[in-house]
Amino acid sequence: MNPSLQQQQPSRRVFLSDFGMGFTGLALGAMFHKDGIARAAADPFPDGRSHFAPKAKSVIWIFLSGGYSHMETFDHKPALNKYAGKTFEQTPFPNPIKSPLHDKRSRSVVNDAINVRDKYSTVYPLQVGFQKYGQSGIEVSDWLPHIASCVDDIAFVRNVWTTDNDHAAENQIHTGRHKLDEKQPSIGSWTSYGLGTLNENLPQFVVLGGPTRADTRESIQANYLGPRYDGIPLNLDGEALPFSRRPPHLLADEQKNEYDLIAKLNGLSGMEYPEDSAIRARIRAYELAYRMQSAVPDALDLTKETAETHKLYGTDNATCQIAARRCLAARRLVERGVRFVQLYPSPYGVWDSHAKLKENHGKLCPKIDQPVAGLLKDLKRRGLMQDTLVVFCTEFGRTPGMETRGGSKEGRDHHPHGFSVWLAGAGIKPGMVHGATDELGFHAVEPAHYITDLHATVLHLLGLDPRRLEVPGRKRLEIDHGEPIHEILS
Repeated sequence: MNPSLQQQQPSRRVFLSDFGMGFTGLALGAMFHKDGIARAAADPFPDGRSHFAPKAKSVIWIFLSGGYSHMETFDHKPALNKYAGKTFEQTPFPNPIKSPLHDKRSRSVVNDAINVRDKYSTVYPLQVGFQKYGQSGIEVSDWLPHIASCVDDIAFVRNVWTTDNDHAAENQIHTGRHKLDEKQPSIGSWTSYGLGTLNENLPQFVVLGGPTRADTRESIQANYLGPRYDGIPLNLDGEALPFSRRPPHLLADEQKNEYDLIAKLNGLSGMEYPEDSAIRARIRAYELAYRMQSAVPDALDLTKETAETHKLYGTDNATCQIAARRCLAARRLVERGVRFVQLYPSPYGVWDSHAKLKENHGKLCPKIDQPVAGLLKDLKRRGLMQDTLVVFCTEFGRTPGMETRGGSKEGRDHHPHGFSVWLAGAGIKPGMVHGATDELGFHAVEPAHYITDLHATVLHLLGLDPRRLEVPGRKRLEIDHGEPIHEILS
């Protein structure tokens, strides 16, 4: 037979469905769909069980867009004040720009001749003071007193690095890939792909507060895993799920009948085209949408919380109200079985402090400080820290040198070479610091952690081995898998 003709032959299932089975096939297909047979045959996915005993059931991933300064938050560098105004060459330390690590951890998409980003060599002093907190005596910026009060429950990682020095790093921190590389699924998508849901009435991967731009949607997308594993944005202000509410003129039984019919029709298509991930995702979307109509509004109904809880998060404080509501909603979601909550407590890019860093961070820190600390304290008092992992991160740090583009002398540029993140909760050693940057806060000191080590740590605590999540035909790079940061694991 001609190979090209052979490729055009329908599969046995499609042939029988289209021609041999007729209306009997329609009924049988609907029955198969109802029993899950069609989907089981078509879905070569993980079975929802962890690869080994997990420490965590759910993750709250807090992301601050724009790149907060590690040196004005969690990585105190007194040398910046001591040598302020001097060039790197005039300090007693090796010039970090000449270090081999500089080129290793920098992958610019701008012509090197005009790209001065991260190469400013005049030391810019710290814009805030630091104090030691807790029994662990960990230093935290004066701008973050509430988070500082929780240091004995936190593991700080001060030697993280990435490669993108522009805001595509927002996608990179979530997918592990530079924007010049093949796109990869986000960490939230890998989690839901590997484990599935704990609550059939809620999405397994929820997004609160973002992303707000089309070019950062990759941060919550599943890419080749299929749309089933994309993050689902939920809205706290107004309709939680736009277009999801049952119209007042439609009775509940009538709507159920509509969804049943849609499920049957989609199921027939799924039988004919079992490899079509879009059809499978549509089937599940309709099923989930029906169940979510009551479950989502209930989960996001913050009026059911006590006045004391609202005060803990700061929902009554105009300065931090937005972040407070999102943090409180995140707790309610993981409490109800959502696997992964990706939380944006502040808008896109606001931490990007090229100028007036002191003014910028001085205003932004109070917007997120109490809500994030309230979340940790609330999880702890409810016993949820035993099952919930909290990650607090950004896309990159800020330069130790003074940025001078545009005539500014009060800011720091993007800095992928070394920055800080922290983790707390299930499986994490509390009250510790792991890793460091050099004396000037420029390079993450080896052995340092590329951002996929953060991903690997999250998956490890969920009982997942990234290598066992490989998708046939999609070979990942070794760096994509990362390595768990064992030093911070309990």
